[in-house]
Amino acid sequence: MSENPFYRLAPFIQEYIYRHNWEELRDIQAEAIPALLDTPDHILIASGTASGKTEAALLPIITDLLNDPPASIGAMYIGPLKALINDQFERLSHLLEESQIPVQSWHGDIAAAKKARFLEGARGILQITPESLEAMLINRHHMLGRLFGDLRYVIIDEVHALIASDRGRQVICQLERLARYQARPARRIGLSATIGEPRLTMDWLRGNDQAPARLIQSQRKSKAEIGLEYFLCAKDDDKPNAKNEDAKPKEASAEESHKLKQLIVAEAEYVAHLDNMTRRKGARKTLIFANTRADTESIIVNLRALAKRRRKPSFFHVHHGSISAPLREAAESAMKAEDKRACTAATVTLELGIDLGQLDQVLQVNSTHSVSSFVQRLGRSGRRGGPARLFFYSREIDREARHFGEELPWNLLQTIAIIQLYADEKWIEPPLIPRMPLSLLYHQTMSIVKSHSELTPPQLAARVLSLSPFQHITQAHFAALLRHLVEIGHLERTADGRLIIGLEGEKVVNDYRFFAVFTDDREYRVRDKSREVGTLSAAPEIGSTIGLAGYAWRVLRVYEDQKVIEVKRARGKPYTRFPGEGGPKLHSRVLGKMREILVSEHLYAYMHQRAKERLNIARDAAHASGMTESPLLPLAPNSWLVFPWCGSPQFNTQVRLLEHAGFKLQHNCAPYYYELEADGLSACELRNRLREICDSPPEAARLAEDLPELALRREKYDQFVPPSLLREAHASDYIDIAGAIESMKTL
Repeated sequence: MSENPFYRLAPFIQEYIYRHNWEELRDIQAEAIPALLDTPDHILIASGTASGKTEAALLPIITDLLNDPPASIGAMYIGPLKALINDQFERLSHLLEESQIPVQSWHGDIAAAKKARFLEGARGILQITPESLEAMLINRHHMLGRLFGDLRYVIIDEVHALIASDRGRQVICQLERLARYQARPARRIGLSATIGEPRLTMDWLRGNDQAPARLIQSQRKSKAEIGLEYFLCAKDDDKPNAKNEDAKPKEASAEESHKLKQLIVAEAEYVAHLDNMTRRKGARKTLIFANTRADTESIIVNLRALAKRRRKPSFFHVHHGSISAPLREAAESAMKAEDKRACTAATVTLELGIDLGQLDQVLQVNSTHSVSSFVQRLGRSGRRGGPARLFFYSREIDREARHFGEELPWNLLQTIAIIQLYADEKWIEPPLIPRMPLSLLYHQTMSIVKSHSELTPPQLAARVLSLSPFQHITQAHFAALLRHLVEIGHLERTADGRLIIGLEGEKVVNDYRFFAVFTDDREYRVRDKSREVGTLSAAPEIGSTIGLAGYAWRVLRVYEDQKVIEVKRARGKPYTRFPGEGGPKLHSRVLGKMREILVSEHLYAYMHQRAKERLNIARDAAHASGMTESPLLPLAPNSWLVFPWCGSPQFNTQVRLLEHAGFKLQHNCAPYYYELEADGLSACELRNRLREICDSPPEAARLAEDLPELALRREKYDQFVPPSLLREAHASDYIDIAGAIESMKTL
């Protein structure tokens, strides 16, 4: 009996498991118990959504805290979303009712009085966002030893959402800064449903700590039901058309044109299909994912309008970052209510592990931008032992095509490629970790100076450059940054040579937005009387109709000084643009799989009839055009259509190489194709020129020199970094000469 990991858990946890009718511990839970109780290792727990990852970490951790109470906060849970922390707090509070172990959630919406009471005792478990932890490092610097001196465990949730971002690197910096106050650094436990290259993730999790890291990965096989349908919708004249009026459309064959025309449907038919899916038997809870906030708004506006016309119940909600917190919480509550039908359209805000209860199905409008996102969204359904259900809508708008590149159903090909890469190979994109995260370097430099009030340059360099995200930043790099910050007034030298925050720097670090490393622009709050609807980044014209939270709103007034837009409900079909929602950034494996699908003859079982027909039309056209034989197609005597079939970084580098060599490129549709002007060169002559570029390419630094300074600013604080460092970082982290040339050699 003692060999069963269950019996090593605290008695009150065993009772909790009995009361909640758990049949057995999950495989990752059984493996995590001895790993956490018997070893000093850092641990990465990788398993599907709702597979018990959080409990796998918490059950043995709580047992240890009960058996050997720490002298400070004993465990810290870091979550990327307030809603996720609130959800975990509720679950953890029930578990800890009988343990006397305190637990406190900590983010901007938690009352100061609750935080103060928790800090007085500073015991138990703290659940916190990266931004609130940054604020604690800065503003409670004198308390860190008392608060975290005996911190033993740090749980980092949704690792896949953090690892490739400055926000994730910020978390590692924070933990390594806290380690200065600990006799032994806290162990790190990473939780994730989707992991590409686990070894790289474990190295990230360890940071500069020398303790080993181990992987605990579920071996349970899960079932999935996937469907894919295609809709070629007639053009809506109310929406912008990106067609180039000066270009002559390519004439398709009569047979191709006839087949495509047979596939064209009205927008209403696509919306009706969506509506029927949300109302079908056995689908009381539906989550619709879209890739942009504008798409989620459009989906819900259309579904609500259809429900009104058909006089059917409307149970639709919207959930994205521009919706007010009360409306997001209302959507979450509706999805959790067991006795009511509900459907919510969301962006990435509901991709992470907030428990929505029994989610019956996921609908995905257009392809996800990555295999990782597909796996994460698929895993949102299928809880409580049922199969995961995800239905894809590949949707295009019927427009005149100027050439073959515009005829291809790129979204359909991308959807199939992403599904097959995971279904056939269980492949997930590896994280891209930059060597020179300069925006974060600025942020942590200013944060450390602010927390210490003043430091000598060597002291500051020792504290900053010892952080593992900056292992490739040299002393020379850092000295250049410090000189620049003094020049622009963000740092200031005292009479004895110490560095303090300068007058310009005070404006940055004293703003509460400084705690976040992601861009958080000042936005206009949209209000309906006293009710918050959401936010917009730009003020619309008074009298115009905007869409937000799935409704149409008439703009009544704009108060510039208060950044407030006053609205009232209106009729009509709104169209709201949300800036900053760019196109896909794809891995080369995805593009390669897309080409493989296009040139093959295989049809996949999950494809519905219209999707099969559209894929066959595309394949016939690809063979007829010669694209299956050559990725270089003539457009006119002076121009060529090029299909590189490589990922976004390599595609962009290839474009830069060609421009540097004097070629002109037009109508760049990254990362699918570009149009190349070749001054009347024959195919043979053009390939010779391309071969010369491949044989003697410029260095990455030379390509970076050609870029304007604004193009180098990708992250929040890049504007405060010297341009010379930005160019070096761009060459290091965003230009892939080898990958671009490998693709170019196939042209």
